Amino acid sequence: MSAATAGSPRPEGSPARGPRSPGFLPNLARRITTALVALPALLAVFFLGPPWLTVAVVAAALTVGLHEFAALARAHGIRPMTFVGFLLAAAFFVDVVWPGGLGVRTAPLVALLLFAFALGRGAEYESVTAAAATLLGAVYLGALGGTIAALRILAPIGQGAWRVVLLLAVQVFSDSFAFFVGHAIGRRRLAPAISPGKSVEGAVGGVVGGVVGAVGVRAVGLPALPLVHAIGLGAAVALVGIVGDLAESLLKRWAGVKDSGTLFPGHGGMLDRLDSLLFGAPVLYYYFQYVN
Repeated sequence: MSAATAGSPRPEGSPARGPRSPGFLPNLARRITTALVALPALLAVFFLGPPWLTVAVVAAALTVGLHEFAALARAHGIRPMTFVGFLLAAAFFVDVVWPGGLGVRTAPLVALLLFAFALGRGAEYESVTAAAATLLGAVYLGALGGTIAALRILAPIGQGAWRVVLLLAVQVFSDSFAFFVGHAIGRRRLAPAISPGKSVEGAVGGVVGGVVGAVGVRAVGLPALPLVHAIGLGAAVALVGIVGDLAESLLKRWAGVKDSGTLFPGHGGMLDRLDSLLFGAPVLYYYFQYVN
């Protein structure tokens, strides 16, 4: 979960929280350290490596994310069909990244596999919920995640690295702006039933940050992108990213855990890093596929 999406609003009658609140500086230091290590490595992959390397890195991240999703389901008492889940996620991923690459329509096969393995577990009620959880994980990580990788190989392929950077920049700036704005002036809760620590003020700051990130990437690497489009994309990707953050918060609250994992110090697990990207990437995917 991106803690930046909105800061922690103070409960009525309690002192306001700000940048000096307990845990703020240590958490910020861990976040910055993690970013300083990860971002240069990712940029090297995007710009110095062949397009397939970006696709492979995204696929690896999604695989870890799917493992974490399965762990969330198990924490809630559901045993997803692990093998089938990875198989379906891979099919969805390939279908998005290389449309028609499998040579067959996947939907009927998906239905057959799910019901075949559900029946194999017997008539226990849990087999139905396991099938549903398996399909949700495959769509969540495979289909949505495929749009992240597809940004790198859409035509013109020479702009692929910058399209991926655009996605990352929007989310990084959105998270950063929301983190500071939320902690400084966050008062009104955004979604108290799902994530009580997020505020409306932080979310607004996140949208502004997304616009700043998009306009910055346009100026440096995507000059052909109309300015008004960059502004609209920055706002839309940031806003949808907030929804993605809340969606993952819902999953964690459902599972009764704080983070999806501990892979990234100060950032949580892989799902905690992918949540906003998984929802924001389809916006850019459809834009660059069908609009520009």
